[in-house]
Amino acid sequence: MLSASELKNNTCFLYHEIPYKVLKYKHTHLGRGGAHIRVKVKNLRTDNVLHLNFTSNDRFEEVVLEKKPMQYLYLEAGSFYFMDPKSFEQLAVSSKTLGNSGQFLKEGETVDIMFWEDEALDIDLPPSVVVEITECDPGVKGNSVSNMYKPAMTKDGLKIKVPLFCQKGEKVKVDTRTGEYLERAGA
Repeated sequence: MLSASELKNNTCFLYHEIPYKVLKYKHTHLGRGGAHIRVKVKNLRTDNVLHLNFTSNDRFEEVVLEKKPMQYLYLEAGSFYFMDPKSFEQLAVSSKTLGNSGQFLKEGETVDIMFWEDEALDIDLPPSVVVEITECDPGVKGNSVSNMYKPAMTKDGLKIKVPLFCQKGEKVKVDTRTGEYLERAGA
């Protein structure tokens, strides 16, 4: 059993029989009262994000997720298809289950699928990926202001906001957790 004060970032736990993953943890203690733990959590079944408050006495069952490396094959009819490289068995995971994570998958890439009780709940992506810009307004000389962004489309259909100096054909790093531009990728 986990106490509420052990719900650190990336910890998975059961709350009302539903598996959640902690995205953000904050512990507050005011005056003589008991400690309060505030967590931002993601429902691993529906990808919904909630803000929950607990006392330090609350206890939860820990969810142990099993990682299994699988190769991404294709997207069809709202499901992502993966193949186990050892047994060649295929697995269909709904786009609802993967949420925004699915937009960072590339065909042939091997990723870790997170299973709980034989149910695929999530994929373990690297913190950032390199993508190529295929559509955006042209860059103009002198556009180097760091807080101005323009819309862009990547080769994989991902829509992101990039700085004004980015051009079509350029490769950039994107944060897989937020979908935001990080920096230009090395040549």
